[in-house]
Amino acid sequence: MKEDRRLPHKRDAFQFLKTKAAYVIVIVLTYAFGYFSAYHYHQPLQQQLPPSTTAVETTKPQVCSIDNFRVTTPCGNLVPPELIRQTVIDRIFNGTSPYIDFPPPHAKKFLRPKRIKGWGSYGAVFENLIRRVKPKTIVEVGSFLGASAIHMANLTRRLGLEETQILCVDDFRGWPGFRDRFKDMALVNGDVLLMYQFMQNVVISDFSGSILPVPFSTGSALEKLCEWGVTADLVEIDAGHDFNSAWADINRAVRILRPGGVIFGHDYFTAADNRGVRRAVNLFAEINRLKVKTDGQHWVIDSVKVT
Repeated sequence: MKEDRRLPHKRDAFQFLKTKAAYVIVIVLTYAFGYFSAYHYHQPLQQQLPPSTTAVETTKPQVCSIDNFRVTTPCGNLVPPELIRQTVIDRIFNGTSPYIDFPPPHAKKFLRPKRIKGWGSYGAVFENLIRRVKPKTIVEVGSFLGASAIHMANLTRRLGLEETQILCVDDFRGWPGFRDRFKDMALVNGDVLLMYQFMQNVVISDFSGSILPVPFSTGSALEKLCEWGVTADLVEIDAGHDFNSAWADINRAVRILRPGGVIFGHDYFTAADNRGVRRAVNLFAEINRLKVKTDGQHWVIDSVKVT
């Protein structure tokens, strides 16, 4: 029989490697080796970049300036107040007043002689501001059936401001489900005929010479008025009442406000509390260091100058 010449401690080592304890130790060591290898190869970016590359500092907080969110595109050359009405007619209605040959035959039978409805359309704020500002141009953002526009036209006429023009920005589509509340409004091939009823109300009230519809979304209409150089002494915001809509309308509308003009709007105090219009107004005023005044349900910001 051949003699086993292996040293005793080597025989013990081989026997140990066959045990469960040895198996566990090998597994633990393998895991540890993998963990520290991963750590080594995933050091921060700064340690892996070559000397010629500059790493972005990520530990310091980034300063976010409100200037990054301002609209700084300049508006067009200012149109004199006496030319604003014709400018809008030329740009939107191909040079012909929309009231000529109104109403069109296909819509006439669906229109009521007078259908005026509004919310907060007769508040004291309108006369207070018109008396003080004596506006030559008013832009109303959100008109619906024209209640407040017609009221303002009545006021300017009564106060001797015969040349005042009122531009009514509205897409005249209403809102989803609005016919649940206005079942008498016609629906013709998907068209609710709001603009035609608005114009009918203006005509029957004898203000077709001072009120013009601007039948587009508030965003696109305000951008175009700015681009065309159309400005206003008084701007009323009363379209969408959620925060995003009100915030966008205010920031676009302020660009067409003449220096020293006044911007105001409805629904400052509502069940939405500080989640809708009021939040947008307060944030705008805070950012631009302006003071918000209230007049009934309306908010008012005087002499707006946004830099």
